[in-house]
Amino acid sequence: MATALIILAAGQGTRMNSELPKVLHRVAGAPLLVHAMSAAAPLGAERTFVVAGHGAEAVRAAALAHDETVEVVIQSEQKGTGHAVAQALPHLQDFAGKVIVLFGDTPFIRAETLEAMLAARSDVVVLGFEAADPKRYGRLVVHSGHLFGIVEYKDATEDQRAITLCNSGVICADASLMSRLVAGLGTTNAAGEYYLTDIVAAARAAGLTAEVVTCPEHETLGVNTRADLAEAEAAFQARKRVEMMEDGVTLTAPDTVYFAFDTVVGRETVIGPNVVFGPGTTVESGAVIEAFCHLTGCHVSRGASVGPFARLRPGAELAEDVHVGNFVEIKNAILDEGVKVGHLTYLGDADVGARTNIGAGTVTCNYDGVMKHRTTIGADVFIGSDTMLVAPVTVGAGALTGSGSVITENVPAGAVALGRAAQVVKPGLAAKLFEKLKAEKARRQKAKE
Repeated sequence: MATALIILAAGQGTRMNSELPKVLHRVAGAPLLVHAMSAAAPLGAERTFVVAGHGAEAVRAAALAHDETVEVVIQSEQKGTGHAVAQALPHLQDFAGKVIVLFGDTPFIRAETLEAMLAARSDVVVLGFEAADPKRYGRLVVHSGHLFGIVEYKDATEDQRAITLCNSGVICADASLMSRLVAGLGTTNAAGEYYLTDIVAAARAAGLTAEVVTCPEHETLGVNTRADLAEAEAAFQARKRVEMMEDGVTLTAPDTVYFAFDTVVGRETVIGPNVVFGPGTTVESGAVIEAFCHLTGCHVSRGASVGPFARLRPGAELAEDVHVGNFVEIKNAILDEGVKVGHLTYLGDADVGARTNIGAGTVTCNYDGVMKHRTTIGADVFIGSDTMLVAPVTVGAGALTGSGSVITENVPAGAVALGRAAQVVKPGLAAKLFEKLKAEKARRQKAKE
């Protein structure tokens, strides 16, 4: 059966104490909204709607950046979840299939859980969970396996507040039925809002069936405060670390490694302590990432080694068996097979040929204050320590640069390039200079006394 998604993302999130829309706060480098969209992606929904309100343009941009087929509708006034869903339903008048309503601030619901809701036979299906501490969640009133209603905490009696089966807010129903039920919602409640949850009671009153599909409580974790955001980050990282180790990745100090929402790491890779992965990073099998490295928007091939204390920035491409050592930064650069960059080096906007050795302290001087320029280094080149490569510049295959050189012109293949000032030696001058400096120091100390 065809499926449509409505993701509610209109709230301001006042408890976040932020100008940023709540659903754009990030967990593992991605907005909460993107997590919610990604969780439902395996369903293969024919249409997906994001209901935006506060910061609508920013929400729209984030949604479309993740999935350009998403349809964004606006809830200009915040009149409750029922009112939010009503903004999307007119676009589904001719849609024959089921609709699932999700929340942009609830990032961890699994696709398997949503599939179970779609497979349920009742007219209205609600996702619930048994809460260790029900707090102020809405309660699900169930008798003999049938759902009779959802009661918001502020409207619940003491007996109803004793119920531990709680409402996640996620609801599934046929599109035409949901449109009909939402159209009949009223505001006779403590908040004076249109509650989407009231469609359950309306369905039962019309002789229709309703049921609850349950999931573990951690799937329904919603983010309303900065503390919730930190809890969500911790939950994501804990789950991701376990997944990585189960997939054959070695984490020598798991609690200190942080992954992005889209990090891919191949089996037999070893990751040391205090490594941070930003978005857009792939590490192939058998690589080694040493301690205190930061990788974002990069690709590390099989057998490569990185670190310790290295940084790979967006556009860094490391081929097989490349070695990037301590205090090395790579940005928008391609390093071919077997390249060695041992230490204390910056390679930006560069192409480096196979088996080339980059000496300590090398810098590709890629920025002239206005534009970026590229450095091209051929295969089997030896770049001496403390070489400044002033781009745009090319060093041919098999060439060598002398230590301390400033290279401003192209170097032919097989050539040696030296670009440093002539050394001047003054015999005996050092002792005279030291005597002069010591006398000056003594004079200054005496003047202070």
